[in-house]
Amino acid sequence: MSFVVRFLLTVSCLVVFSAANAAGEIVIYSARNEQLIKPLFDAYTAETGTKIRFITDKEGPLLERLKAEGAGTPADMLITVDAGNLWLAAKEGVLAKVDSATLKANVPAHLRDPDGQWVGLSIRARTIVHNPKRVKPSELSTYEDLANPKWKGRLCLRTSKKVYNQSLIAMMIARLGEEQTEKIVRGWVANLATDVFPDDTKEMEAIAAGQCDVGIVNTYYFGRLVKKKPELSLALFWPNQKDRGVHVNVSGAGVTKHAKHHAAAVKLLEWLSSEKAQNLFADTDMEYPVNPKVKPHAAVAAWGAFKQDTINVAEAGKRQAQAVKLMDRTGYK
Repeated sequence: MSFVVRFLLTVSCLVVFSAANAAGEIVIYSARNEQLIKPLFDAYTAETGTKIRFITDKEGPLLERLKAEGAGTPADMLITVDAGNLWLAAKEGVLAKVDSATLKANVPAHLRDPDGQWVGLSIRARTIVHNPKRVKPSELSTYEDLANPKWKGRLCLRTSKKVYNQSLIAMMIARLGEEQTEKIVRGWVANLATDVFPDDTKEMEAIAAGQCDVGIVNTYYFGRLVKKKPELSLALFWPNQKDRGVHVNVSGAGVTKHAKHHAAAVKLLEWLSSEKAQNLFADTDMEYPVNPKVKPHAAVAAWGAFKQDTINVAEAGKRQAQAVKLMDRTGYK
């Protein structure tokens, strides 16, 4: 990003949010869509009187904006998806350490930054989906088993360019080691029925249509699709229940390093982890709450309980570059 572009971004943000800062309102940069976060912000304002102003954009541009603005940023909080993105924001020095007993009580340790710079706010499981007309649950077992030659010409995957798959591979490296993970991914590539898909939805539509039999997707994409098209022949399967459990990731948030309203931002973050907010947060996008006291939405609960991998999700960020190189070597496009 050029100096001129960074300067213009900084000026535009300062103009837009100067009134907010003057009034003591909280300013948020969010990589989550407005329809997913605005109901939460409205509820917080109604409960506390604190007003919230926010802008939404992709995670990359938001991080670059925070870096370019530096101490002059109007942002008090960053909300984004995937632990890999949260880890990168912390590594780039745009988040502040928060030591909160409330957050520690509400969010399990494996779903928050060990250094206290961010916390998960909702859980998304990346699990196996299959066509029940073509695959019996008894045929399925683990992520690793999808490399078995019995799945040759039957597997569909989303592109490796998406952070969700990069995080999955990163966590597999953390659990299984790089050599074993590479063997597995090579097996996946060998078993592909067709080219990789740009998103989980298209992948699932291909599975339902019989183009392939099985794939790996995020649960909330599954929830969205079957709600829209309940007639599709699709079912979820929870892999690795006899060992480490299902790979999970988070959407989450952190208070910015140069927050003008640090204490107010911490209070909002704590509220977002509360039972009341967690019900709202998880239900809006068919995700799982991070707060273990909160039950998932009935439609999500109907998918069944599962054991989740409790390795700290920060590993997804730490090993992301390693995962990308591995996928490149295996021909996973």
